[in-house]
Amino acid sequence: MSDVQRKLTTILAADAAGYSSVMEADEVRTLTDLRAARSVFAQFIARHHGRIANTAGDGLIAEFPSVVEAVQCAIEVQRELGASAEGGLRFRIGVHLGDVMVDGDDLLGEGVNLAARLQSMAEPGGILISQQVYDQVQKKLSVGFSYLGEKRPKNFSESVAVYSVGGGDAGPGKERSRAAAAPASDARKRFIAQAARLGLILAALFAIDWMTGGAWWVQWPAIGMALWLALRSGPLFERS
Repeated sequence: MSDVQRKLTTILAADAAGYSSVMEADEVRTLTDLRAARSVFAQFIARHHGRIANTAGDGLIAEFPSVVEAVQCAIEVQRELGASAEGGLRFRIGVHLGDVMVDGDDLLGEGVNLAARLQSMAEPGGILISQQVYDQVQKKLSVGFSYLGEKRPKNFSESVAVYSVGGGDAGPGKERSRAAAAPASDARKRFIAQAARLGLILAALFAIDWMTGGAWWVQWPAIGMALWLALRSGPLFERS
């Protein structure tokens, strides 16, 4: 194993969705579509300074020295394949930045495995990326990202944060990152806490009003509190 080296690189894993079923239905057309798709991948991978490390059947593994170039390549490939495919092959793509082992021209190790797992979780025509990739590209690409939560890939002991890129896995209007969603969630929590405190104050006022045998003056502060809560709650819950 002395000739095996390690390095940090960006791995792109791609695979044709439902390949076996499509091949069974029409072998000749599927093979033609696969060759055309491989040509598209090769063209855009080279354009973005990557290289194809290995291929197997309907899938491929590529590496890039730049995380941004890898994701941009994935976006352009899906756009090109989506424009040309009419009921043909649709590909799923996963991108991860991680440590890999280099054995000749092949890439091996957990970094490659995670990219492949992300690819397998993507929707046909979609792109999924890891947290490591998201951290590098979120402010450098003019495309939306959707945080899909913590997911545990098959045969992995720990869950990983997963994001989709553009509209592949997140519909229009839903491309919101975890970082953008967190402030809105925190604001709602603060509002609920404030409402609870006002409720306690109002309960105390009712008790005082009842014990003093007054003319139910407490209704006026109650109305004011209700209006204040209504005005505060609207913008918060419209964001969700």
